Amino acid sequence: MRRRFSFIAALLLCLTAVLAGCGTKDAESVVKDLDKTLSGLDSYTGKGVMTLFTGQQPLEYQVEVSYQKPQYYRIALTNAKKDITQIVLRNDEGVFVLTPRLNKVFRFQSDWPANQGQVYLYQTLVQSILLDNSRTFAVDNDAYVFDVMANYQNGSLARQKIWLNKSDYAPSKVEVSDANNAVMVSVKFDSFKFGSKLEKSVFDTQKNMGTPAAGGDQPTMADPDNNSANGTNNGSNGDNAAATTDNNSNGNNAAATNDNGSSDNAAATTDDSGNGSNNAATNDGANNASGNNPDDNSSTNVDSGTDNNAANNDSADEGAMAPADGTFSGMDPTYLPDGVSEKDNQSIVFGGNPGIMIRYAGSYDYTLIETQPKDVAASATEGTLVDMGFTYGMISGDDVQRTLTWTYEGTEFRITSANLPETEMVKVAQSVEGDMSK
Repeated sequence: MRRRFSFIAALLLCLTAVLAGCGTKDAESVVKDLDKTLSGLDSYTGKGVMTLFTGQQPLEYQVEVSYQKPQYYRIALTNAKKDITQIVLRNDEGVFVLTPRLNKVFRFQSDWPANQGQVYLYQTLVQSILLDNSRTFAVDNDAYVFDVMANYQNGSLARQKIWLNKSDYAPSKVEVSDANNAVMVSVKFDSFKFGSKLEKSVFDTQKNMGTPAAGGDQPTMADPDNNSANGTNNGSNGDNAAATTDNNSNGNNAAATNDNGSSDNAAATTDDSGNGSNNAATNDGANNASGNNPDDNSSTNVDSGTDNNAANNDSADEGAMAPADGTFSGMDPTYLPDGVSEKDNQSIVFGGNPGIMIRYAGSYDYTLIETQPKDVAASATEGTLVDMGFTYGMISGDDVQRTLTWTYEGTEFRITSANLPETEMVKVAQSVEGDMSK
């Protein structure tokens, strides 16, 4: 009898252990399942909150993600406090960055997001798990947790933890940390659904801009890859134009670069004389205006068609800058790279709009220009899409000099430098946005 009871007790213990472990898999099994899930992925939608801890205070953004096989993406980033949305689309026509409130569209020929990981894209998260053979695995209530290497544009992001629901492997949370294990970015998904039925209009550029497919006011289109643009601004055809004219005059346009090779990008507005002399100036030791930096290149006057030819001039600062006609209150970055200090700060008119120019010098030399364009102008500059967390920007230029351009809350920003690394550019940009959100 005792043996019988002992056998029953042992059987119950084994059954209890099996039941307790039911639904829990080991790392190898989950990785195999994830590989199958990724291979058979047709579509998904997700919503959540992304928080950036890169500034002095956390910044929150609403994130909406839609994906349709084989290559259709839509990502909407919305400032939770100010209800300002920027949308990234990939469709058959290319990759687009939309700012509906400004009626602004940038188009890129790019492999995005294949060449740029995104913390809120399922493909990026799963691939990081599959590729990291040193991954760690844990079970946290109803989720499997992977700790893997991070692979993002920002090189300071070292590792990430990914929480996947046990039931369907949908992501519930992501935390990305730096080398000191400090969380820099977190995403918490409120919902995530596989197999979503998505209409074609979800990925349509015109629909996302809120404009009709034909007729009516069309959004300004920037097509860097085809080197052409259609704009509504009478004074300029380029966001990156070095000089623009007032409504109906050719003007005396001037662009300047500073003595360390980084562009001041200041432009003077024209008088009413209709003169056609358009000059670009460079200081001693600076690159000439032959194309080292797209921001220094000459622009085409929409009204007259006059080309603005570049010519060297020794008095760039005097010719390039003009006092702002209107009032413009710029924002100072709260982050400065080590060994860098502010050199000067002055009001300018850039592209016919009032703004400020702040120059920095030290271990890195760079210039920050802030303006509020009255009309949206189109860019004819080739560029690379940059995910800055709170928005998307564009890197243009070459190995000699590069410019990071982005738009936020109606203000256009550009950082130009010959030696400031891209990661530092992004940190400066994030600190400006953090100051604006206070």
